[in-house]
Amino acid sequence: MQEALAFFFGGESLLVGTIVPFLFVLTIVVFVHEMGHYLVARWCGIGAQAFSIGFGPELLGFTDRRGTRWKLSAIPLGGYVKFIGDESETSSPVGVDNNALSEEDRKRAFHTQPVWKRAATVFAGPAFNIILTIVIFSVFFALYGRQIADPLIAGVQPNSPAAAAGFEPGDRFISVEGEKITTFADVQRIVSGRAGDTLDFTVERSGKMVDLKATPATVERTDPLGNKVKLGAIGVETTEAVGNFRRIEYGPLESVGQAVMETGFIISRTGEFFTRFAFGREDKCQLGGPVKIANMASKAASAGFDWLIQLTAMLSIGIGLLNLFPLPPLDGGHLVFYAVEAVKGSPVSPAAQEIFYRIGFLLVMGFMGFVLFNDLFAC
Repeated sequence: MQEALAFFFGGESLLVGTIVPFLFVLTIVVFVHEMGHYLVARWCGIGAQAFSIGFGPELLGFTDRRGTRWKLSAIPLGGYVKFIGDESETSSPVGVDNNALSEEDRKRAFHTQPVWKRAATVFAGPAFNIILTIVIFSVFFALYGRQIADPLIAGVQPNSPAAAAGFEPGDRFISVEGEKITTFADVQRIVSGRAGDTLDFTVERSGKMVDLKATPATVERTDPLGNKVKLGAIGVETTEAVGNFRRIEYGPLESVGQAVMETGFIISRTGEFFTRFAFGREDKCQLGGPVKIANMASKAASAGFDWLIQLTAMLSIGIGLLNLFPLPPLDGGHLVFYAVEAVKGSPVSPAAQEIFYRIGFLLVMGFMGFVLFNDLFAC
């Protein structure tokens, strides 16, 4: 009995060590996402019936003076804002009867608004997630700066792609695939996401420019939290003596600039990953569902609060980008309908929307089932 209690409630328990950190991270990300929808809707004059963290039965809540019910619900794996006139939490217009609303409610109902207001409200959720990531990165850059090294090769691993391509110790990277290189990390960032692709490199060797081609191999690495990740590598390394390791500090504005660039890189890298994944060129185990995220949250919490906040930033941008996929009931699916409506001057027919909602729902459920299966059985 004591062993069971320790497993669930002890300091390193399932509850304290895994579930609490997971819910902490997820709740922040969901709250920011839904708050984006809510705030922009208010700015657009749209009324909200409910703002919920979680789904299912309400656990606790209150109603504000505007008539919005703020609540915490039983299933803490998401959230929603239900606007006036919505028949469901997905804000689908299918089945909406505006005649059943009072005149005042019709003015504030979501589906009676101009298309740009509906689009702005829907886009705000993912946008706020991206903004949260930028804010967190900005704080970290301002507090800790960045460790950098010069893009100089100290050693080439035998039998590696770099050795086959003709790289030599002392080479300085100038560009990779036409992108200017200023630090050793620049090379790693480009190469790590391009396993199997032949890349063009320009290095400086004894004062002369040398062009080389190398194909990164897939290698398995362990990240600072102990997670196994697969990435591309060509087999070169630098050292503190050769690379002149140092920390650079950033002021407030510089920190924001660095955060924006870092976030942009993650967005670009995510797009590249899913493109390669669609063609079978990425490992399916790199995709994670709730179980993997919970495991990462547990490791991050054990490593320290800073790591948990960094995980929050990464999950936030992941949720934001996922919601922009052009599939109903995701935000991106709504935006596709609004784009069509803006072009043709009238909404997509309810029958067509119903078909696409059902197809989109099945695809989203299929994807969620796929990553959950990976979490539990395949990876």
